[in-house]
This record gives sequence, structure tokens and C-alpha cells, in this order.
Amino acid sequence: MKLKERILGYFTKFELWLWCSSCVLILTSSLIFGKDGVLSLVASIIGVTSLILGAKGNPISQLLMIIFSLLYGVISYSFSYYGEMITYLGMSGPMALFALISWLKNPYKGNKSQVAVNSIKRKEVVFMLVLSAVVTGIFYFILKYFNTANLIFSTLSVTTSFIAVYLTFRRSPFFALVYALNDIVLIVLWVAAAFSDVSYISVVICFAVFLVNDLYGFYSWLKMAKRQKTDQ
Repeated sequence: MKLKERILGYFTKFELWLWCSSCVLILTSSLIFGKDGVLSLVASIIGVTSLILGAKGNPISQLLMIIFSLLYGVISYSFSYYGEMITYLGMSGPMALFALISWLKNPYKGNKSQVAVNSIKRKEVVFMLVLSAVVTGIFYFILKYFNTANLIFSTLSVTTSFIAVYLTFRRSPFFALVYALNDIVLIVLWVAAAFSDVSYISVVICFAVFLVNDLYGFYSWLKMAKRQKTDQ
């Protein structure tokens, strides 16, 4: 009972509704379309749970993101989306680890369940964009070498993923907005996959759910940043 009360007290009614409805959509689509069985379903549930915790600025979200990255890498490999596989296993997963360390080291006023929101200056934004351009260029040729399906969108996914994980590491509210852009790219990728195999519709629905959650995460972080600034 105490655990239930803590959960109900920690999340708002909307957040609980968002998480529950997201899980129901993911479960339903997995039962109807999914062919990857338990692996895909577990990865999706972990992913959406990570997002709702991330919207609260909770470091546990980054631990769940590491697990999601490993599982999603395996799923991407099954459809020869080497860009997604390399991105999540070689970049998103490791960067989530760095983000976890950063968030744990920067709790808001000692509250370990909420990270202190940070803002980055123009010079760092320029540095981030230049670095992301370099990473994108390197990955483009790597993905081209492996004959990656939908090369342009796979490369664009690398760009948006890198910027998103960088901003997550730096504790900027805009990480969620860039993740939303990444979700759109991934929806396009998996829609293309669904034309060849209808079972991948479940993955499309999964990232559509992620898109809604990331947009809420951005809204939540803006409120959190304003609240933290007011409390100082």
C-alpha cells in the first residue's frame, strides 16, 4: 500500500494516464502486429517508462534508457537497420550512461529523484552542432559501407539522436524536443519497413507513443526549469 501511495503521490493523474494508455497501445499493437514477441514488447514498455520518468527529471530514466538501447539495437539488426543498431549500441546507450552519471551528480537541492535543470550557452550550442556534423559525416560513410536501408533517414536519425543525447547529458530541457524530432524520423523509417513486413506496424505505433511522451517531457522540463529558477 505504501508503494502504491508513493507512486500515486509522485506522478500526476495525467502522467499516470499517459503511461497507462501508452502501455495499452504498445501491448495491443504488439499482440496484433508484432513478430518479435516478448523482446519487442519488453523494450517498448521499458522505453515508455523511461520517458515518463525522464519527464520528471528522475535519473532512473537513464538507466532504463541503457537497457532500451541494448534491446532496440537487437531489433534494428533484425531488419538490417544498421544505422539504428550502431546508433543505439555505440552512441545512445553509452551516452545514456554518461547522462546517468551527470544526473546523479547534479540533484536538485539534494533531491536524488530530480535533476537540476541546466542551460547551455551559444558557444556550446555551436560546438554541439559542429560536433554533430562531424559525427553525422562519419556515420554516413559507415552506414553506406554496410548498405544500410533508407540511408538518408538512417543518417538523419544519427544526427538527431546525437544532439538529443548530448542535450540529455547537459541536462537541457531541449533534449526532449530533439528526441521528438528523432521519433518522427524513426516513424518514417519503420513505416518504410512496414511496407515490406506489416508486423513492423507495432514499432511505428511504439515510436508514435514515444513522440507524444517526448513532447510532454519537453513541456514538463520547461515547467520544472521555471519552478527551480523561482525556488532559487
